[in-house]
Amino acid sequence: MRRVLVASVLGSLLGLGLGSPAHAADLAPVPSDFHWGVATSGYQSEGDAPPSNWSAYDDAKEPYLNSVDFRHRYAEDIANAASLGVDTFRFGIEWARVEPQPGVFDAGELAYYDDVIAEIRSHGMKPMITLSHWVHPQWFVDQGAWGDTHAVDRFVDYATRIIDRYAGDDVSWITFNEPFIYLQHELTETRGAPALLSTLALPAKLVKAHNLVYDVIHDRDPDALVSSNVAYIPGVEPVLDAVFLKKMKTDFLGIDYYYGAAVDNPTAVNAFTGEFWKIKYAPEGLYYALKLYAKRFPGKPIWIIENGMATDDGKPRPDGYTRSQHLRDHIYWMQRAMADGVPVIGYNYWSITDNYEWGSYRPRFGLWTVDAATDPTLSRTPTDGVATYTDVIADGGVASDYEPVLKPGLCNIDDLVTSCLKRVLGLS
Repeated sequence: MRRVLVASVLGSLLGLGLGSPAHAADLAPVPSDFHWGVATSGYQSEGDAPPSNWSAYDDAKEPYLNSVDFRHRYAEDIANAASLGVDTFRFGIEWARVEPQPGVFDAGELAYYDDVIAEIRSHGMKPMITLSHWVHPQWFVDQGAWGDTHAVDRFVDYATRIIDRYAGDDVSWITFNEPFIYLQHELTETRGAPALLSTLALPAKLVKAHNLVYDVIHDRDPDALVSSNVAYIPGVEPVLDAVFLKKMKTDFLGIDYYYGAAVDNPTAVNAFTGEFWKIKYAPEGLYYALKLYAKRFPGKPIWIIENGMATDDGKPRPDGYTRSQHLRDHIYWMQRAMADGVPVIGYNYWSITDNYEWGSYRPRFGLWTVDAATDPTLSRTPTDGVATYTDVIADGGVASDYEPVLKPGLCNIDDLVTSCLKRVLGLS
């Protein structure tokens, strides 16, 4: 009787909060209409950067050079993406490039993005367009950036021009990439009282601008999917979402998951220093993150907009963990969450190539590696992740008997009760 009672109590505890993961035999197959994708961003990959807030910030960092020159090599990168079997190609349109002066739009630069989208569609993929990936024009900075009275109107005017150009072209939209990290960078990179005041205005202005742009998109293109992706920060995401995501209109939840944290794995702190390669990955944290969002936003579809692994300048990791293993481990935990009923509709790998990681070429996230700092040819070399991602997509996920290479840490901080009890009970 006591044993039955203990089992009942433990079962109840495991059912609290986010619930317990499904058994491996219950691993959910990925449905045929699932969106597999890759991602990149404008400033980080295009090269030939026009004047912007980030071109000014990078004056004190590793030279930007010409990044990986996506601007002239997009056809190669898009073809490489298509060879994986993905159906979605996420990229960014650079506000500073298409509107070099207030109210003046460059027809040639708009035509460049027309060509990018035409290339994506020629390979049977759908574009996912990011309207703002932390970069705004220098003239916007000069006018007070987000602290200016007309800042929201200026962004909406730019966004509307882009939306009108591509409405009806089967595009999904990200308005602002990782709003909290946008705020973080502006706080740490800007100098002087006026810049600080501008930055403090950013949260409310971003929410307002996003919601207005959301309405514009659905007016012009009612069936389009729109969101603003969050950078998942373990332990504090509900607080950050109260500032941004909870106030934003969305058709799906866009989540960028890179790092988890557990009692025996606090290495995610290296993300704040930019030493991403020092982090011990926690693939199981993706499961808890997805469950958390499914509980807090019931019924809302979820798309993993970014997930990837950094190496140190392309060198093998000291722990031997590979991009291939990282990819399969995270897909495994995504499928575990889907088996528990989490409505995940898509997964994008970050990134299609290595690129400029906001001040440094040292972190390498690409499926195709590019030595931007020392290789003048900027050649694309496939990593082991290329073959693996191709197989995962073709197979509809990982097999039901797949065993993750990295085992769960001790007590994931996003669900301490469930994760600790499962560790104590010896359950995976």
